[in-house]
Amino acid sequence: MTRLCRALALAALPVAVLSTLAAAQAQDRLPTIPPQDYTPEQKQAAEAFAQARGKPPFGPFEPLMYSPEVMTLARSMGDYLRYKPKIGTTLSELVILMTARRWTQDYEWYVHAPIAQKAGIAPEIIAAIRDGRRPAQMSDDETTVYEFTSELQDTKRVSDATFARAEARFGKAGVADLAAISGYYTFLAMELNAARYAIPADGKPLPRMPE
Repeated sequence: MTRLCRALALAALPVAVLSTLAAAQAQDRLPTIPPQDYTPEQKQAAEAFAQARGKPPFGPFEPLMYSPEVMTLARSMGDYLRYKPKIGTTLSELVILMTARRWTQDYEWYVHAPIAQKAGIAPEIIAAIRDGRRPAQMSDDETTVYEFTSELQDTKRVSDATFARAEARFGKAGVADLAAISGYYTFLAMELNAARYAIPADGKPLPRMPE
C-alpha cells in the first residue's frame, strides 16, 4: 500500500479506532519483556534488581531491560538518589515532580505525586507544579530547591546567587546531589517518553503544555 493510500485509509477510520491504533502502536516501541524471554544478561539484571528493590523491574526499568547493563547502573544510582540523598527524601520529591512536569512525564508524576504528598510536600505546591505555576507558598528550603532546579532545568545553568544559597543550606555534597536528582529523573523521563511507556488505567495524564 502506498503512503497516500494508507493515509486515505486511516483518514476514513472513526476517531475511536484511530485512538486505539495509536495506543497499540505506542506500546510497540519497547514493550515489557516477559521474564521467560530474558537473555542470560537480562535475567541476571532482573535478579539483581529484585534483590535490591524487593520486586521485579517496573516502570522505567522495564524499557531499560533492553539494555540490562544500563538498567543495572540506573537502578544502582536510583538506590542512592531516591532513598538516601543528602538533601533528604522530602525535598528530593519536589525535584522529581518538577522534573516530571518539565518533561511532561505521566508515569513519573503518577508514581511520585502521592509519594511527595506523603513525604510532606503540600497539596497546593503539587497542584501548582502540575499546572506549570510557581507555588505561592513554600518553606525556605523548598524555595531554595525550587529556584535551583528551575534555573538548572530551564536555563541549563545556575546563577551564582542561587548556587550560593543552596550551598549555604546543603553544603557542596548536597548541591551535587540536588543537581544529580534532577539529572537522574530527567534521564528516566527521557527513557519513558521515548518508549511511550503507559501510565496505569487509573492514572490521569499531566496537562499538555507548549514545549
